[in-house]
Amino acid sequence: MDLVLKICDDLFLDNVWASLVPLSAFAASPEFISSVNSSSTFVPLTTASKWTQFVANLPHPPIPASHIASYTATQTLPHVSAWGRDYVPRQLFSLTAITLVGIHLLYFIIATFSYYFIFNHEMKRHPRFLKNQVRLEIMSSLKAFPGMMLLTLPWFQAEVMGYSKLYDGLDTYGYAYLIFSIPFFLVFTDYLVYWIHRWLHLPFFYKYIHKPHHKWIVPTPFASHAFHPMDGYAQSIPYHLFVYIFPIHRTTYLCLFVAVNIWTVFIHDSDMVTGHPLEKIINGPAHHTLHHIYFTVNYGQYFTWADRWGGSYRQPESALDPLLEIKKSNKVE
Repeated sequence: MDLVLKICDDLFLDNVWASLVPLSAFAASPEFISSVNSSSTFVPLTTASKWTQFVANLPHPPIPASHIASYTATQTLPHVSAWGRDYVPRQLFSLTAITLVGIHLLYFIIATFSYYFIFNHEMKRHPRFLKNQVRLEIMSSLKAFPGMMLLTLPWFQAEVMGYSKLYDGLDTYGYAYLIFSIPFFLVFTDYLVYWIHRWLHLPFFYKYIHKPHHKWIVPTPFASHAFHPMDGYAQSIPYHLFVYIFPIHRTTYLCLFVAVNIWTVFIHDSDMVTGHPLEKIINGPAHHTLHHIYFTVNYGQYFTWADRWGGSYRQPESALDPLLEIKKSNKVE
């Protein structure tokens, strides 16, 4: 997220913060006046608006000497924010806005695409498909996003403050490690997600945290993020934890983080296509469809190996396709 924050600062956030908390709002502060060269005459920059008066009372880091020197020489201040890029409150507010906007955009763009171009709409005629389910899934997701964002914010803030092992140079750890880090990330997070997901099915956690997500027996892509905030956060912990234990290229991590969310949408399209070559290796939509139907199978995120080792694997078969129930109910009618 530190990379995303830097990009947003460069593109527009520097200007946004310069307008919201301008350095000029503090030009009449005792701190600023006392810092100005004694040979200069202080001249108020503008008549203070109500917003400027409000901003002038906000906490802020020390005014940089370069800005004081600029005022001393020209009696003007640059159009910058008193809250610089390294100021933690600015970082927190920026990360909050970026995370909320980002997850909403990612969710609606990917889920909408999957819903209209991949999801089989015949599934909406399944006897266990709820009335107004798509709307309910979307509302559940929208309610979960703020809570998940607040729980995740400390991880992102720590990244920005440099506590993670994210790095920039492609050859910092060698190209072999750069390539290796991708499957390593997937295997590491998949195994941890498997156990977290499985623990969420223990009676206590299931009742209070994970049960809302299993309301969707026959999910649509919009169910991908429709869960209790603690549920979504708990299953995201491995992705954040990885970068504090193992080095990974900053851009690679960002791409993988986005891919994780896309995959999460993809496996919720209730697709039961079976018989493909990777079926026993990749935990795809068919596997996750069975998880929503039978609850205690196929806990994995990307691969089937953890389920195999844990004794919770169920092989997708055409005979288990929920579409068969639709055809059966049509015959009864």
